[in-house]
Parts: sequence; C-alpha cells; structure tokens
Amino acid sequence: MGLERLIETAKPAMKVVGKATNRSELFALLPAANPDVIVLDLDLNGDNALDWMNELCEQSAARILVLVSNSNPGVHQQAVIQGARGVVHKQEPAEVVVRAIEKIHVGEIWLDRNSLGHVVHTLARGHKADPDAVKIETLTPRERQIIATILRERCARNKVIAEKLHISEHTLRNNLTSIYSKLEVNGRLELYLYASTRRLPLLQ
Repeated sequence: MGLERLIETAKPAMKVVGKATNRSELFALLPAANPDVIVLDLDLNGDNALDWMNELCEQSAARILVLVSNSNPGVHQQAVIQGARGVVHKQEPAEVVVRAIEKIHVGEIWLDRNSLGHVVHTLARGHKADPDAVKIETLTPRERQIIATILRERCARNKVIAEKLHISEHTLRNNLTSIYSKLEVNGRLELYLYASTRRLPLLQ
C-alpha cells in the first residue's frame, strides 16, 4: 500500500498498472498490464524471485527494480546478473525508490558501486580476450529476441517489429535504447551490422 501511494504521487510521470502478491498473480497480470517497470520484492510472499527471474525476463520486456530487505551483496549481484536493472533496499527513503524507478526506466543501472564492480567482474570473468562477449552477456532474453527479429526483418518498421513481438512500439523503443547502450551502437543499422557479424546467442 505504501509503495503504491508513493508511485501514485509521481503522476503523471508514473502510474500503477497492476499489483501482485505472488508469482502466479504477477505472470497472469503481465499481458494486460504491459508494464514499463516492475518493482519486484525479492521475497514475494515467501517466494524467492531469484528462482524465476529469468522466466520473468523472457515473459516481459519491462525493466525490473528489485526490492531487498538485506544487504547481502551476493544476492544483489545475482539479481542483476539474472536480468534486474536495479536493486534498492526497502529501508531507503521514498525519494530514492522513485529515483531508482526513473533511472532504470531510461535504461540505466541502479546499484551501489561496490556491487556493480563485482557484477562487471563476474560477467567479464572468462571473457577477458573478447570485450564483445562481455557486452553480449548483459543482454536480457527479451533483448536477444528483439535483435533476432530485427535480423530476420531487416527493413521492417518498428511498428512491424513490435507487432511480431506482441509488444507496443513504446516498449520496443525502450528496449532498443537499452540494447544500443549495452552494445555501444548507434541505431538499428549499426545494430544489424554488429549482430550479423558476430555469433550472438539469440532467441529465435
């Protein structure tokens, strides 16, 4: 209730499009709600969200902000590696939670510096000779699916790409912004060239 009121105070920039108290409710809400951001309690009614966060990333293109009740950096790092775009402690001030939502909505990562350094190290471990592999590892399953669709539909407009993925153009643009940032490319043409010349592990 407190979180909902907090988000509603940020209208019209933000609004609550759905609420869930467990995993089943969350997945049932996704198609109709089509959220841009999911604020996810890592301990969702006693259910560890880390166990199914990969599935959530496959089902939704929303950026995930995880709420935690402990300061275990290993848990924070694992959440980000599995697809979360940010981690916020439940005891943080209200304005910090709102700021984190705003930041991940525009494609940024919200994580304390120490944890972020560990995440980068984990992703880079074993890929030191291939900087591109480090970038590719940061792509979510949905982002890989989008790239695969763009490779198949090279000349299609964003509207067509979005329809094939069953998402809105707005959601597609948000995902493309994130993809461009992660792969350090400028626009769909560079993305196409980048993806077509490298062996990206994509979702077909």
